[in-house]
Amino acid sequence: MERRTLARGFEVSAIGLGCMGMSEFYGPRDDEASMRALHEAADLGIDFLDTADMYGPFHNEELLGAYLAQAGTRPKIATKFGIVRAPGEYRRRLDNSPDYARASCEASLRRLGIERIDLYYVHRVDRGRDIEETMGGLSRLVEEGKIDRIGLCEVSAGTLRRAHAVHPVTAVQTEYSLWSRGVEAEVLPACRELGIGLVAYSPLGRGFLTGRFQDGTGFETGDFRATLPRFQTEAVSSNRRIVDLVRRIAARKTCAPAQLSLAWLLAKGADIVPIPGTRRVPYLRQNAAAIDVRLDAADLRELDEGLVALPVVGARYTEEGMKGVGA
Repeated sequence: MERRTLARGFEVSAIGLGCMGMSEFYGPRDDEASMRALHEAADLGIDFLDTADMYGPFHNEELLGAYLAQAGTRPKIATKFGIVRAPGEYRRRLDNSPDYARASCEASLRRLGIERIDLYYVHRVDRGRDIEETMGGLSRLVEEGKIDRIGLCEVSAGTLRRAHAVHPVTAVQTEYSLWSRGVEAEVLPACRELGIGLVAYSPLGRGFLTGRFQDGTGFETGDFRATLPRFQTEAVSSNRRIVDLVRRIAARKTCAPAQLSLAWLLAKGADIVPIPGTRRVPYLRQNAAAIDVRLDAADLRELDEGLVALPVVGARYTEEGMKGVGA
C-alpha cells in the first residue's frame, strides 16, 4: 500500500478504512465480520482507521479497542467528538466546549485502550461557539499528550483559517466523491494554501457509485440511506446516470466502478486520503486494489466533463443530518 502525508509529517496509508458502518447506520452489526475486516486491513497495509464516539454511540470505539488489544501493529487512529446523540436516535445536538472535548477525549482513550489519539476531529462545528475557544481547549489536550493532532470535519474555509491560526490543523474530513464535489470550491484550496490534508469520507457515495441501489430499494432494517434525499426513487432515476458514466469508464479501464471512484480521488492530489467503509473482506480487498488503477488526463477530463452534464439530484443529508455542515 502506498503512503501519503496529510500535513506536517503525518503519514498514513493512501487509502484508509472508515469504520462507522461496523456499528450502525448501514444495517445490523456483525462484530465477527468487522473484526475479520480490521485484521485484513492490516494485512493489506491499511493503517489509518476512522471512528467517532457517536458511532454506536460508543460501540465503534469499543470495537476498535478490542481489535487494538490483539493487533500485531498499531495503526493510526482518528476519532471525533462534538455530536451528542442518544442510542437509537438520529436526532443530535452539538457541543464543542473545551470541557466536553476533554471529557469526550478521555472517554475515547478508555474505550480505545490507548494513551494518545493520533488525530482528534471536531465532528461538527457548533455555530454558537467561537472556534477559537474550541481549538484552545484542544491545544491543551495536545500539550498534555492526550492527542497528537487536531482535525476538523465538514468545516467552511473561513472557520478553517480561524482555527488554524490558533493551532495547526492536520486534516479536514469531508464528504468528497464523484457526486459530492462542493469541497473543491473553497475548502480544498484553503487546505492546500495552509498545508492541511483532506480526508474524504463516503468516497463511494455511500455505495451508490458502486452500482448498488440503482432502483432505490434493497436497504436492510436500520439503514439510514433509506431516508436520504439522494436515495429516494425520484432522485435515483436521475442519479443513476452518474453511475452509468462511471461504469462505462471502469469497463474500459478493466476495473470495478468502486475502484474507478477511488482512483479518481487519489488522482486529485497526493494530499487526499479516501476512507471507504466496509466490513466485508472482498470489498475491502477490492478497495485497496484501487491504488493500482491509473487514470490519465483523458480519463479525468471525460469524468469531469461528463459530470458537469449530470447534476446530482437530492441533498446529502436530511435537515437533521446537516447540522453543523459548512459552519
